[in-house]
Amino acid sequence: MHDAPLEAHEHTEHLAHEGHAPDRFVSRLAVLVAAFAVFAAVAGNLEAIETAKALGSTGEATLAQDEATDAWSEYQADSVKKHLYTVAAALNPAKASDYVKQAKDETAKQDAIKTRAKKFEEERSKLVAEAHAHEERHHWLSGAATLFEIAIALTTVSLVTRKNWLWQAASVLGIVGAALGAVAFL
Repeated sequence: MHDAPLEAHEHTEHLAHEGHAPDRFVSRLAVLVAAFAVFAAVAGNLEAIETAKALGSTGEATLAQDEATDAWSEYQADSVKKHLYTVAAALNPAKASDYVKQAKDETAKQDAIKTRAKKFEEERSKLVAEAHAHEERHHWLSGAATLFEIAIALTTVSLVTRKNWLWQAASVLGIVGAALGAVAFL
């Protein structure tokens, strides 16, 4: 026996349960979008930190170069003075011993200045290398953040169109983005 009203009621109940039951496809993709958003935010923040560190190191390198330049200028000025004292000693034999002593004093000062200038140059080189390392990390993290954002877009389109290949492509981009983020710190 076929009871149409009972069958309609069963269909209605079944549809009502389906309406309240979570759609596994949507749930999984919502979690995937959330994960990509977290990864994109982390990569973006790390990218900003690396940019700030690169700028800081570049600024410090510039200051170290200025210190080195100042030291080398002082070295050259002392070299000129040393030569003037040497010439003065040759032109004025009565005060030659005083001028020779002053020339030696200038030579001694130059050694200390040269050491200081080279120290500043070493510091500058170290800071320039640090700045380049931070810039390099910035580029890798920028790529990672971009891939995560594209993955979010593809996953969202996949939610609307219910195309599996889109969220699968997004997952591949997410994995590549994570790899780029990891490479930044290797």
